[in-house]
Amino acid sequence: QVQLVESGGGLVQAGGSLRLSCTASGGSFSLYAMGWLRQAPGKERSFVAGINYSGRNTYYTDSVQGRFTISRDNAKRTVYLQMNSLKPEDTAVYYCNTDGVAGFTNTYSPGNYWGQGTQVTVSS
Repeated sequence: QVQLVESGGGLVQAGGSLRLSCTASGGSFSLYAMGWLRQAPGKERSFVAGINYSGRNTYYTDSVQGRFTISRDNAKRTVYLQMNSLKPEDTAVYYCNTDGVAGFTNTYSPGNYWGQGTQVTVSS
């Protein structure tokens, strides 16, 4: 069983930065692909960024490419989302996610393990 706990959300002005963290307990974190998804009010949850088990391969949705950076520290069992040049449309609850499947894969796809979410609010 994998437990995910996010932190780092908050209120920031447009153009500002935040760094989200997600720490995992249980399971084999260093062998899991990880991802961040977000859900804005009235919208469906959507993919933001993903990273493979080693951190070598990263993936982003077009709207955050060049502004957000996903990374991981396997020794700390933590995945990060550095968010720069934030825009009001980035306002959402951000969720950490994994499928909890251990393997040396180079891709990420959403799975069944979720954190509780952390609110990010960007004011204009």
